[in-house]
Amino acid sequence: MLALALLLAGGAATGCGGRATTHHKPGTSHEQASGSAGTLLPAADAAGHKLREVPAEGAPEVQLAARPDSEDGWNLQLSVKNFRFTPDSTGGAALPGAGHAHLELDGRKIARLYGPWFHLPAAQVPEGAHTLTVRLYADDHTAWAVSGKAVEGTTQLTAPAPGPSGGHGHGHGDSPPTQPPTPGQEQADRTVTITVRDGKVSPAPARTELRRGERVALRVTSDRADTLHVHGYDKELALPAGQEATLILTADRTGLFEVETHESALVLTQLLVR
Repeated sequence: MLALALLLAGGAATGCGGRATTHHKPGTSHEQASGSAGTLLPAADAAGHKLREVPAEGAPEVQLAARPDSEDGWNLQLSVKNFRFTPDSTGGAALPGAGHAHLELDGRKIARLYGPWFHLPAAQVPEGAHTLTVRLYADDHTAWAVSGKAVEGTTQLTAPAPGPSGGHGHGHGDSPPTQPPTPGQEQADRTVTITVRDGKVSPAPARTELRRGERVALRVTSDRADTLHVHGYDKELALPAGQEATLILTADRTGLFEVETHESALVLTQLLVR
């Protein structure tokens, strides 16, 4: 019994990248073949997630449309069929027609989506023509697929060159990226400022201790475009290259939660909530 308990404890301590994490619900792991929906294939999508094959009849479908926002960037709309967004069960078993979506810009993931609308700031899109892709995933992070191909939708987008007033005639493009989060930062109980440069994290990753219910502001500047991810809370934040981005989080769960980057797989800090 003791050996079995130790074996189970060791298995539960391994999450994304082999590190201890509370990202996934008990009994599940990243891209695990959980749930009875569809058939797990050996193939993977462009992002490395295993494909979960379902019959074409009644399979999830998605279309993506982009329209310029009146003030900044674009508003993206996901039109889905045979699919529902389930943010409260992310990390659990794969249930038929349920899950979330990933948004990619030219093959690079920039956000996880839990609903049909998303605002894409102009600052995240370089000048020129681009391809936006949205792909549907089950709660266990496997990609829904039909006939061996991931269920996804694409649209084209062209970003103009930045003008004197910011490129869209509204003057917001020249505003410092740190301005919008300021009101939230004032309400945060703790602020953690982190810089990522040349693959190194400064200051060195450490534990940030919080009391349950406290609000923490994670202010991150990365020299390359990436995505911040708070395990356990399933919170994500796009990190534009060279610009500060801020995520405000209410620590309403106790435990140890890692904050890391997706693309570079760097641990930025650990949130210890008591």
